[in-house]
Amino acid sequence: MWLREMKRFIRAKSRIAGMLGMPLFFLAFLAFGFSGANLPGIPENINYIDFLVPGMVGMTLLFTAMFAGISVLWDREFGFLKEIMVAPVSRVSLVLGRIAGGATTSMLQGILILIISIPIGFSLPSFHGFIFALIFMLLISISFIGLGLIFASKMTDIHGFSMVINFVIFPLFFLSGAIFPVSNLPAAIMPLSYLNPLTYGVDGLRGSLIGFSEFPVLMDFTVLFAFCLLMVFLGAYFFEKTGVD
Repeated sequence: MWLREMKRFIRAKSRIAGMLGMPLFFLAFLAFGFSGANLPGIPENINYIDFLVPGMVGMTLLFTAMFAGISVLWDREFGFLKEIMVAPVSRVSLVLGRIAGGATTSMLQGILILIISIPIGFSLPSFHGFIFALIFMLLISISFIGLGLIFASKMTDIHGFSMVINFVIFPLFFLSGAIFPVSNLPAAIMPLSYLNPLTYGVDGLRGSLIGFSEFPVLMDFTVLFAFCLLMVFLGAYFFEKTGVD
């Protein structure tokens, strides 16, 4: 399953370009537009480009991971899902294979965003910071692939899946502090941001990449890790029920 996802990723160059398009758009216009501005909640020694890049990495991981669930619908549409369901293989291993493939592709795209952001002015972190960032990237990817699998396992219409996922993705993204500090949100909306698991993923990425985070990095890791375990469990549970009828 992992190898199949890798082959899909390599062959679908248009999908890669499409997933990278929006984060690059945000980087190009927001980073340069606010490069000289002192935004509330951001320390004066951190420029907006450095603040924005971890958010764009989180955005790339979120979009790629959530839409990885659409492969379940395609497999159901063309009969491949039924074939793998009756294969003498544990369904848990099938889920883990899908998650591993989706996590690998989303992390590759996240790393591409980091590389592309260097000419724009983003400063590379230390080696340890980069390793910690990779850990957060992995947790974000696995978490939202699991969430995507839950939706995909309960739906049959590909177009309906895309609409529902977009409805879920954008509130998660804008409430995560990817573009602006969470502390700048209105008091009535801030609790929703605290309930958003992507908030802790983006904050953990910032803490790892630029040394600035609104929450303790250990807290970010703990919350995201717990959410990751929950999504893997629920994703495996609902995927196991797929195609049984």
